[in-house]
Amino acid sequence: MQTTELKDKNVLVLGLGRSGMAAAALLSRDGARVVVRDEEDGDALRERASQLRQLGVHVELGNRFDTNARFDLAILSPGIRPERPIVQELARKKTPVLSELELAYRFCLCPILAVTGTNGKTTTTELITAMLQTCEKRVISAGNIGYALSDAAEQSAGLDALVVEVSSFQLEKIERFKPDIGIWLNLTPDHLDRHGSLEEYARAKARLFMNQTSQNTAIVSTQALAWARKVGCQFRGRLITISADGHQADLWLEAEDGQTIWSWLPECRGIVMRMDETTLRGAHNAENIMAAIATGIAMGLPVRGIREAIMSYCPPAHRCELVAEIGGVAYINDSKATNTDAVQKALESLPGHVILIAGGRDKAMDFSAIRDVITRKVKCAVLIGETQDKLFASWSDIVPCVRANSMAGAVATAADLAHKGDTVLLSPACASFDMFQSYEHRGDEFKRCVLGLLPDAA
Repeated sequence: MQTTELKDKNVLVLGLGRSGMAAAALLSRDGARVVVRDEEDGDALRERASQLRQLGVHVELGNRFDTNARFDLAILSPGIRPERPIVQELARKKTPVLSELELAYRFCLCPILAVTGTNGKTTTTELITAMLQTCEKRVISAGNIGYALSDAAEQSAGLDALVVEVSSFQLEKIERFKPDIGIWLNLTPDHLDRHGSLEEYARAKARLFMNQTSQNTAIVSTQALAWARKVGCQFRGRLITISADGHQADLWLEAEDGQTIWSWLPECRGIVMRMDETTLRGAHNAENIMAAIATGIAMGLPVRGIREAIMSYCPPAHRCELVAEIGGVAYINDSKATNTDAVQKALESLPGHVILIAGGRDKAMDFSAIRDVITRKVKCAVLIGETQDKLFASWSDIVPCVRANSMAGAVATAADLAHKGDTVLLSPACASFDMFQSYEHRGDEFKRCVLGLLPDAA
């Protein structure tokens, strides 16, 4: 798309979240006539609406919509389900619908490195960004990581690359989106309330590669590769495989010691690095590291720079983040773990016994899928949020389960149950929106409550 393709066109943006606001601003600056609709209302949305109105954008909140209006194009924010009436009305009118990811891509003027997967997207996106910066490349990370691609696109002319965290929701409505390097980390049950089945979830993820050509690169775990083949995904460019679970691949984690990362790639044969050289732990983080290494190699970066960046990387907040050690008990914030696979990986990476704080808003998770690791690792489960009953039914016959009505109550209960050498882990396996504004808000509340246990906190 030339940046004038939508000039004077009538464009509807659905959703006034971070990506919707960025898309509306981008379209407005490009000369489109923009209307934004959001079924919610409230102070935060009204403040955003006020900012957009200063750009000449028309904003409609709280279901007070002009249903007779016609649009040349609609942009769908990732949080809005396609089956919503507001979206179905567009289908009836045969209005073309694109994702914010697709819109922003058409304005990007630099190479795109896109990361998807059920878990590990943010860590891998940040690893790759740090690696490129260490190698003196001009780079911004954007997308599902929190900085909308529509905001980043306008800065892309001066960049060597954009590293984009991409969700399945964003990929549902793409047409031309084509990453120079596409990375698919893994696929485990998540978002089944939206996709309906693992096959449909995999099909959405596989769209990451649908426009790639022989000039592009796909970096795929062996686990994701099996799903890609199952749903008929074709890889037209270079394919680099990675494996943290003992499967044959171009990059793999040595199964016997769980520490050594090897490579068969012609640019870098032999041992690349060891996990104990990094601040990251667990096979799942080895997968993230291998994806970053493969990206660097595909881009022709020096191995020394790749290693240096990965060795100096520190994991971000809310991802197995050590909050404090109090009385010999470690308190770890893994609020980003919103599905069972993430919880399993967190539990497997921890030594000793765990008091697990779990629960929140259900995403059609099968909590019985992790009964084995719960039996082996969890001393007691403290249950919060809307899924308390479902979690209790899934786990109470294998581990003691207690309920709490608040994060403060959950932390206090866990502290009472923990002994020296134990770990209190917030790893919810659920969305946060029953009790909190976001997983970050949930994690911050956990940290506040934990720090309140310190002797000098009073």
